[in-house]
Amino acid sequence: MRGCAVVLAFVVLVAFAHHGDPMLGFTAKRAAEQRALEEKYDALLSAENLRDWMKSMTAKPHHVGSPHAKANAEFMVDLFRSWGYETAIETFHVLLPTPKRRVLRLVEPHSFTPELREPDIEGDATSTIRLDRLPPYNAYSADGNVTAELVYVNQGLRRDYEELERRGIDVKGKIVIARYGGAWRGIKPKEAAEHGAVGCILYSDPRDDGYFQGDVYPKGPYRMEYGTQRGSVLDMPLYPGDPLTPMVGATEDAERLSREEAPTLLTIPVLPISYHDAAELLKALDGPVAPPSWRGALPFTYHIGPGPAKVHLELEFSWDLVPAYNVIAKMQGADFPDQWVLRGNHRDAWVFGAADPISGIVTLMEEARVIGVLAKQGYRPRRTLVYAGWDAEEPGLLGSTEWAEEHADELRAKAAVYINSDGNGRGFLRMGGSHTLERFVNEVARDVTDPQTGVTVERRLRSRLQVGGDTEADKRNDLRLLPLGSGSDYSPFLQHLGIASLNIGYGGENGGGSYHSAYDSFDHFIRFGDPRFEYGLALARTAGRITLRFANADVLPLALTNWVDNVDGYVEDVQRLADTARKDTERHNALVDSEAFALAADPTTIYVAPKRKDIVPHLNFAPLHNAMVAVKRSAEAYDRAMEEHVESLDVSTRAALNDILLRLEQTMTRAEGLPGRPWYRHHIYAPGYNTGYGVKTLPGVREAIEERDWQEASVQIEILAGVMNSVAAAIDDAYSTINPD
Repeated sequence: MRGCAVVLAFVVLVAFAHHGDPMLGFTAKRAAEQRALEEKYDALLSAENLRDWMKSMTAKPHHVGSPHAKANAEFMVDLFRSWGYETAIETFHVLLPTPKRRVLRLVEPHSFTPELREPDIEGDATSTIRLDRLPPYNAYSADGNVTAELVYVNQGLRRDYEELERRGIDVKGKIVIARYGGAWRGIKPKEAAEHGAVGCILYSDPRDDGYFQGDVYPKGPYRMEYGTQRGSVLDMPLYPGDPLTPMVGATEDAERLSREEAPTLLTIPVLPISYHDAAELLKALDGPVAPPSWRGALPFTYHIGPGPAKVHLELEFSWDLVPAYNVIAKMQGADFPDQWVLRGNHRDAWVFGAADPISGIVTLMEEARVIGVLAKQGYRPRRTLVYAGWDAEEPGLLGSTEWAEEHADELRAKAAVYINSDGNGRGFLRMGGSHTLERFVNEVARDVTDPQTGVTVERRLRSRLQVGGDTEADKRNDLRLLPLGSGSDYSPFLQHLGIASLNIGYGGENGGGSYHSAYDSFDHFIRFGDPRFEYGLALARTAGRITLRFANADVLPLALTNWVDNVDGYVEDVQRLADTARKDTERHNALVDSEAFALAADPTTIYVAPKRKDIVPHLNFAPLHNAMVAVKRSAEAYDRAMEEHVESLDVSTRAALNDILLRLEQTMTRAEGLPGRPWYRHHIYAPGYNTGYGVKTLPGVREAIEERDWQEASVQIEILAGVMNSVAAAIDDAYSTINPD
């Protein structure tokens, strides 16, 4: 008992000291009030609500345009209104193809017809539901009827086609089969089409999320042999959202492109299949043995082809406009009603979607419910809260993108931050976003307890990074935010409108084998995802604090030296990329000249030696380095001034300062956008044109270097330097507001 008393005393002392910690953007008095509010907030959270709402919302398929999608939207509206929010459904009309005909057959060297169907699972109640259930398919595949030889292309990325070229294999006129992984799925059929393929088949290899990783469903969480990953193959790196209404909201009377004019639609048919069905196609291939890095976990030797396997692929879709129902709920701010804190999570799924996305949306709903309870007890946020339950995220961020495009001017004027979550599960905090928010999010992470270990979620994440070899985690005070590419609803806010954004959630210990299959179900989730909804509550505590602190801060909680530290690293990265390209090119050309590639190859196999590459010039990074010196000086001065003066700023100064900070992220954008894709306007973060979800930092410069377009790289360096100078000027304005003399 005495030992317990000592521990209790220590905890009390730590808690007391913790309550005296400074809070970014708050005066000491406001910080104490905020922590007291958060204690009340935590005490009101209920895991039972998360469980009940998930069971109801996943009871039927609820893809965009389905009856249960509308029912779920109306369910949310009723709840939010009962909690005191001004709530409405904003409807957009978006293009969504759904399958009319799906045919796949192996016709040579023997006959095989895949099942293209996910069977019922004993113990999974919803797996037997077929009404309104979409079969496995890839949205925005082209219609097509093709028969051709099959070629295995590994993950179907550019580097894989370079390997095929070295082996003298051409996919022109062929159907390719690629395994998921390595990049976003839409890149795979896009690359296939650009290399002349007439069709594409995608499958999940058991090495990636099946039995190689662990026990498969229903014994374990991993993908069983018939589980199939649905998903969009829209060309989102060009622009997300409704393919027929780029740059404008897809309202009922919006002017639309024709399908033939829409550049994000695929030109070849593509179909996802299970690894059970893929095995029969892959076993029928001959030709060269696949390189070691191409081999999956199926129990046979992987060959590339082409042939003798020949397949017939026939797809036909209904190309319909369907309603997407965005639920938008507002609680007006008491002090700054025209400054908005946006909090969003999507609601639609490919089938039942328990983990993706309902585990996230029920957490958002519980956050909003508790804030509603606090409001009825007299609390009012200082800034306006806007909660969003997005529809049509799965086909390509349609719901959020159309809403952001429709309200673009108002959002640029009012949105202080966008806070996103998606799926959630047991494990570690995942945090990505604008680096101006890095210190702020770390502060929150130090105030939330991990439900499994009892330490803070920041400490647990730091420990994982340290064990994984991240030496920076040993010494850097703030853990780095991951820069954001694409793949969820933050994209239109951050990369199109220039609104500071976050993407947060928990995971890493719940397996990933149910992803986009019919087995992402309530039964799967309560066995393997987050059985007691402990991490749902952890996310509610994390996102709730982020939302409430942003709503109530005296000054918007941005730390600009954190931003500079990260961006400075990206500048070093792109210069190193150019220097490495130069050295690698010199060595490559020397090997070509000495015929080393040909001599090192197996003479009994076909090998096409690579050609010489163009010389890499020395790029002039001086304008960018000079701009970084200026922005670093400005950021350090601002952060120092804020630390010194946050307690003494008067109301009018804070208002002027917040007005500048609210628009700071917008100075990182240009109206012209990135080369070849004007929808993406942010010059610090963008999804890679050839990677999809994966982020490219300093994308204009980085992608020009990667594409070996040296003239464009020089242009983009100058443009980026101009962006950095604009950021520095905005920070200087903020500093002058604090120190007018």
